[in-house]
Amino acid sequence: MKKMQVAVLGATGIIGQRFVQLLEDHPWFDIQGLYASERSEGKKLREVNKVKDHLFMPATMDRKVEQINPTKIAKSCRIAFSGLPSEIAKEFESQLAEAGVAVFSNAASHRMRDDVPLLIPEVNSKHLDLIKKQPTFSKGGFIVTNANCSTTGLAPPLKAMQDAFGLEQVVVSTYQAVSGAGYPGVPSLDILGNVVPYINGEEEKMEAEILKMLGTLKGGKVEDAKFEMFASCARVPVINGHLESVLVRCTKEPSTDDVIKAMHKFRAEPQKLELPTAPKKAIIVRDEPDRPQPQWDADAGEPARARGMAVTVGRIRKKDNYVKFFLLSHNTLRGGAGGSVLNAELACAKGMLK
Repeated sequence: MKKMQVAVLGATGIIGQRFVQLLEDHPWFDIQGLYASERSEGKKLREVNKVKDHLFMPATMDRKVEQINPTKIAKSCRIAFSGLPSEIAKEFESQLAEAGVAVFSNAASHRMRDDVPLLIPEVNSKHLDLIKKQPTFSKGGFIVTNANCSTTGLAPPLKAMQDAFGLEQVVVSTYQAVSGAGYPGVPSLDILGNVVPYINGEEEKMEAEILKMLGTLKGGKVEDAKFEMFASCARVPVINGHLESVLVRCTKEPSTDDVIKAMHKFRAEPQKLELPTAPKKAIIVRDEPDRPQPQWDADAGEPARARGMAVTVGRIRKKDNYVKFFLLSHNTLRGGAGGSVLNAELACAKGMLK
């Protein structure tokens, strides 16, 4: 099929450049332009490159960054992938949707709108239908958001448990990589040899977003899930990969083996549709006593295009009527740009990007 033309917004930031990484040889999408603020206009990607663990194609590195111009983007692009900071994303994303562009955003600006999907295709693919409620949908424009990076890793294992056993209470403690704070991240003297037990707004986002994503779509609205959700979040001196310690009480009390089987069997719509960026296994269960670890598991996922898109779970065990486990996900791939690319692939497969 003919590739769709796409724009990358926020191309000078970590998430924007992860978008470029995933899109530079995408089978369905073709990068039309890279966009950022006027400060970066005219600079080549190589001059502003912040991604150290991926070798971009020479032609990609020579692409020039342009100032964001919604009118120009709307004339040439069907899709805009937004890695913009939340404080400026709201206005630009709304303008693009109004102009008929499908916006797939990593920003928090529109996440909790009633008519905007907070989407993880393995978890709540039916919520994509919310875009039909958006006033711009008749023009072809709409906004789809992916979740906070820490919530994204948590959602698939909880979905597997929710479907199999029901959920009553979830308590999560996160150990989050510095790349989650953007570039240049946390000052070195604040984080080296240290743990910072506070990330502004993170706990509130996790507690609200997970209930929306695991909620039920009824009558064109999402009814939040009813289980209790408690989050505590810390920043740790790790580059990539959010590690999370999870405590779950289920409606039906499962054995450890039951939980392991439920996660092993978990296979959702992206896997059934064989979307290009979908990992063959959305959840990888490790049986080693000391896994997952960021150093070993942040890049989990197959095939090569899905590197960093799987959630790794380990140390599944029980204490009384609670299930305990650790999980790890790549915060700028699965929890960032990769999540939005997968959302766009789902919309494309569902015929919503004609």
